[in-house]
Amino acid sequence: MSTSTYMDQYQQTEEQEIDLLELAQKLWRRRKTFYKVCGIAVVVALVIAYSIPKEYTVTVTLSPESGESGSGSLGGIASMMGMNLGGGNDADALNITLFPDILSSNPFALELYEMPVTVEDEEELKQMPLNEYIVSQQSPWWSWIMSLPGKAIGGILSLFKDEEEAGERVLDPFRLTRGESLKLGAIKSSMTANVDKKTGVTTITVTLQDPVVAATVADSVVRKLQDYVTDYRTRKAIDDSKYWEKLYQDRQAEYYAAQQAYASYVDENKSLYTRRSQVEGERLQNDMNLAYQVYSQTAQQLQLVRGKIQEAKPVFAVVNPATVPITPSAPRKLMILVGIVFLAFCGTAGWILFGEDAWRKMREATFNQPRN
Repeated sequence: MSTSTYMDQYQQTEEQEIDLLELAQKLWRRRKTFYKVCGIAVVVALVIAYSIPKEYTVTVTLSPESGESGSGSLGGIASMMGMNLGGGNDADALNITLFPDILSSNPFALELYEMPVTVEDEEELKQMPLNEYIVSQQSPWWSWIMSLPGKAIGGILSLFKDEEEAGERVLDPFRLTRGESLKLGAIKSSMTANVDKKTGVTTITVTLQDPVVAATVADSVVRKLQDYVTDYRTRKAIDDSKYWEKLYQDRQAEYYAAQQAYASYVDENKSLYTRRSQVEGERLQNDMNLAYQVYSQTAQQLQLVRGKIQEAKPVFAVVNPATVPITPSAPRKLMILVGIVFLAFCGTAGWILFGEDAWRKMREATFNQPRN
């Protein structure tokens, strides 16, 4: 490296240090502005933080289990996760990776729509459906202001609509009203499910403004999810069981009829020793034996199918059950305070360093334009 090149780099480094020092000095001279802006930011942050209603989060952890051992256990867990290790039954269409989609579906939310919850209202316990509690939750004051245009438009449009007949409306899952859709959306947004695809551990989270209601809903979500999966997995086995139950009753009736026919023939033909009577007796006895064999095989198959119902039921170990939370999970007041103050500081620094000069030049260029 030549001496001139080295000197040029040294001069550039020194100029950069001088520029940074000048910028720091410029900001320091305007420190009172920072004090004012950051003070206002603290007030704004506190207003925002204390305007947001408290929310409580309940987390439940589930782990799939299998009653089989060895490779069968691994195959059962793999089937729950939608994989197939071979040597067993095919993987079901429903596996644990679909749990988040199940929780966000309308049919599952409708299972919780009318669920009764207990809320403490003015030191009194009040019971109401979950959909009414969702609507009664508090909102920040600015959400009310932002909703005014929509309310005004809805009020105007309601003047041109026919009045609905009085009386309670029956919930129709196929055709929901706007209010019902909003309630279902709020219920679904309060529930989330995360699945660890490696271990199969499922974490279900419910967030609501009342800690007791949040714990109650979380516990109900777990039970209904288990019932949902159990119903799906045992549905085919139950249908098979009903089919074999009917078949068993029919074969039993046939066997009893053949048995009675043979017994009646023997009673009526005790003293007959003709060849014809012997052939008829053997025929009735063979019919009875054949009916018994079919009846016995049907009974065995029915018992096997009944055993498959219990075998098909998935087992979930509740690693972390639902408990009433003590501390709220939101709002995070400290994070809001730090974030707003930081944004205010950066915005003020950017305005002092670059914004003021750009604004001054723009004004000068605007007012100094020559007039025609």
